[in-house]
Amino acid sequence: MEGYRLFRKDRQWRQGGGVAFYVNDQLECMELHLGMDEEPTESFWVRIKGRAGTGDIIAGVCYRPPDQGDRVDEALYRQVGAASRSQALVLIGDFNHPDICWRDNAAERKQSRKFLECVDDNFLLQVIEEPTRRGAMLDLVLTNKEGLVGDVKLKGSLGCSDHKMVEFRILRAARRAHSKLTTLDFRRADFGPFRDLLGRVPWDKALEGRGAQESWLVFKGHLLQAQERCIPTKRKSSKTTKRPPWMNKDLLGKVKRKKEAYRGWKQGQVAWEE
Repeated sequence: MEGYRLFRKDRQWRQGGGVAFYVNDQLECMELHLGMDEEPTESFWVRIKGRAGTGDIIAGVCYRPPDQGDRVDEALYRQVGAASRSQALVLIGDFNHPDICWRDNAAERKQSRKFLECVDDNFLLQVIEEPTRRGAMLDLVLTNKEGLVGDVKLKGSLGCSDHKMVEFRILRAARRAHSKLTTLDFRRADFGPFRDLLGRVPWDKALEGRGAQESWLVFKGHLLQAQERCIPTKRKSSKTTKRPPWMNKDLLGKVKRKKEAYRGWKQGQVAWEE
């Protein structure tokens, strides 16, 4: 394709098949070699250099055959673990786990449950919400950063494929000088009246005979009304527009240490007590 650089990994044991990337010539990129001494996997990894004001992105593409063995699966999971340590990862492909229910984070087959463990251990988010082939969700988009992938759309098939095409955007715009977003200003909140407003609600009567979802909506309505009256808002600064208002520097450091400790425990390098 003119104007694009092709990266490819052909299937070695039969004609046809494999995975490929086309990267726009205007983007500086390089191939990454993850687990080259491992079992052969149908996966390919590329580092795309970020433009001014943004970091690099690790992009991976994968095809997992339905009959792939446990050893090759484990090799793939080690590659995913290595790639997920980057600041920004986008992994796409056909993983052939039709029995996974992403809404409940559950699966019937052992191999599918192992894949879910890999996703959870590496703190990945799966953003596809609709079936991509004959009612099954086989094709996935995984990322390690909330808000990195957006505008996900399923379109018609390409050529003779019976899979739907997946289109999405990687949202890596340069930092904005000003933000129009607002957030709750908890430092100026008046929690006395806030507690008083919620304390006046006759909860037993308000929730009587209601199910879990309906009860939640009733509670949420009262909570938001009290919030609107007692907690003022403020303009978000550009440095914190991507973070919740309660996520300060100290919490960020603790979350990072938690992830490192959990990953070390899963790999047998850190004792549970530590």
